[in-house]
Amino acid sequence: MISKRFLAMATAALCFGLSTADPASAQSYPNKPIKIMVAAGPGGPTDIPARLATQILSPKLGQPVVVEYRPGAAGVIAGREFAKASPDGHTLLSAGTAVLSVVPAMSASAGYNPVNDFAPVAEMMDAFQILVVNPSSPWKSVKDLVEDARANPGKLNYAHIGTAHLTHLAGELFMSKTATKLVGVPYRGTPESIAAVLGQAVDMTFENVTILLPLIRAGKLRALAVTSRTRTPLAPDLPTMIEAGIADYEVTTFFGLLAPAATPKPIVKLLNATLNEALATPDLQRTITNLGAVPQTRSPAEFGATIADNLAKWKALGKAANIRID
Repeated sequence: MISKRFLAMATAALCFGLSTADPASAQSYPNKPIKIMVAAGPGGPTDIPARLATQILSPKLGQPVVVEYRPGAAGVIAGREFAKASPDGHTLLSAGTAVLSVVPAMSASAGYNPVNDFAPVAEMMDAFQILVVNPSSPWKSVKDLVEDARANPGKLNYAHIGTAHLTHLAGELFMSKTATKLVGVPYRGTPESIAAVLGQAVDMTFENVTILLPLIRAGKLRALAVTSRTRTPLAPDLPTMIEAGIADYEVTTFFGLLAPAATPKPIVKLLNATLNEALATPDLQRTITNLGAVPQTRSPAEFGATIADNLAKWKALGKAANIRID
């Protein structure tokens, strides 16, 4: 989870000002208020793109932008409702990896297909996890951990916060990529799972960088690698899992905005350009980076590829590991 503090900081960053270009001048869109559905409750990471978008889109496009929350059923309620929304660009969805990849990959009854039912608009930011162990453990590197796990199948365990949560899937992907057997131990939430590693009740966990960095810097946890494809400026000395020897290992949490599938391409292009212009400003880039996320300014097609690639990855892993959430 990204801290609620992000919302205030991101808003403040936007107050420094965006470009004065008017991207809506060649369009009749929008001609009424824009609604952004959030596939969760207020204050969480999925809320961040929506809140940023209200600050960016409303002054640039000349219409109010309002946020409406649709929590429940791991985002399924929002996904189903949004799939039926009018494709005129006046209803958008703020969602992340869970709604756009994990749930439809692991559930046969999600009721929506993110590739067919949604039109990607802008992938606004990514976050990632860190693999951590207790400092008193014998593992100084991912290589040490893998060698021990291979030598002792089923002996080592890791904390996660529920079936098909990314903290769970990160461990399952680790086992799949390293031919090891770990025991996943579920906890009721992030504080409990981290406390289990701190107290040596479990051997390791995969958790969000913003939560773990203070504990790592204080020496209370030992970081072995990040789950992103490239290193993070927040911990530049920390290798990626790929650099640590686990080929093609990547677990990221992406967040962005989408439109209904039949939304005209010029509207999608306009929204993408307006959001990306703001996301490219140094102040907003710095704010997002300092909070442990990676700002993105990708095209709709690139965002669509991210969704499709993650959907395929988690669907394959779910099938191989027999993970279902129905």
